Amino acid sequence: MAIYLYHYYDQEIGPFKNLSALSDDEAKQILLDMRETKPYSQPAQRDVLYMMRRRQYEKIAYDKFVEIGGKPQRTYPQYMVVEYCKWMSEWYQNSAFIKIPIEKFNKDTISFTYGDMPLNFSPLEESDNKPYRGKVYNYEQILKVIEEYGLPQEWNPNGELGPERYIEVQVWSDDAIAEYLK
Repeated sequence: MAIYLYHYYDQEIGPFKNLSALSDDEAKQILLDMRETKPYSQPAQRDVLYMMRRRQYEKIAYDKFVEIGGKPQRTYPQYMVVEYCKWMSEWYQNSAFIKIPIEKFNKDTISFTYGDMPLNFSPLEESDNKPYRGKVYNYEQILKVIEEYGLPQEWNPNGELGPERYIEVQVWSDDAIAEYLK
């Protein structure tokens, strides 16, 4: 089966514009601006503590990825998801996506969480005892998880069965996405 990774973004902003690349003040200002200029987009709904938590979860993901043999080339990831997710395609007022075959990526530089990283590492979500909570997977491992549980966007498209709506991919290298970073 051919696997594709998707990156969703606002056409007016462009792809792979990562808040983690900015200072806390710059990221906070962008989120505040989005509340004014793009109030119906999903990122505009994030609270003031979002970046603090996100940076904590990125550090956890980085450390866990290294523990399982990952070789990150960045200190924070770019974000993608495994396969098409209708819900994410509606996050932005001027939504667009990039679709890249997984073969373009060095597997040592991509990690996966079954569901969104913050929800995956959240103490509230860990209390549900789902076996994939709090974990970061490499490529071979996530294939086994998909085989066992399926793609969340297929069994939980509306979020009625829990917070899992997609499999997040943390891209720890710019190699496969370099052409989109210009």
